[in-house]
Amino acid sequence: MVLSVETRSTAVVIPPVEPRKLAKVPFVELADGRLQGVVSSGSDIERVYVSSIGAGNHGLSCSTNNNRPCGGLRGAHPCKHLQALLDEAEVQYGRERVARYLRLDVEDGRPLAAGLKAHHEPAPAATVFSGFLRHLAYLELPGSGEPIPELHWFPSVSRVEEER
Repeated sequence: MVLSVETRSTAVVIPPVEPRKLAKVPFVELADGRLQGVVSSGSDIERVYVSSIGAGNHGLSCSTNNNRPCGGLRGAHPCKHLQALLDEAEVQYGRERVARYLRLDVEDGRPLAAGLKAHHEPAPAATVFSGFLRHLAYLELPGSGEPIPELHWFPSVSRVEEER
């Protein structure tokens, strides 16, 4: 029996378009009207950047996990952290889905960043970073066959396979 979206307590997991390397961009999501995620610093192993691009308005935001602004973000020009976020989103979700979500009009063969009508618009980094930390906390749980109440919404592989 296939349940409708309204009656499910699970989410459909869409596998990545291509395998991702998590060292540079460990967290990327299309959520809250933004492409957002966490990008590792290239110069300091202790520092990460919370970067986001608004869907439709293309507001750019990039700051450290301590809310210090990124020195590379200059108005309408994406910094290297935002470019890395866009690149990994394309690997995770596919070019068409990212372009559709951000409402980009980009010719084939051109980078997604070419379609941005960008401007600097600070976004709430704390929410994105706390979501990233929450995901990391689940990795530290000991292995168990018992259900985890906080993850009741998360689909098990067997349930997703049953619904296909």
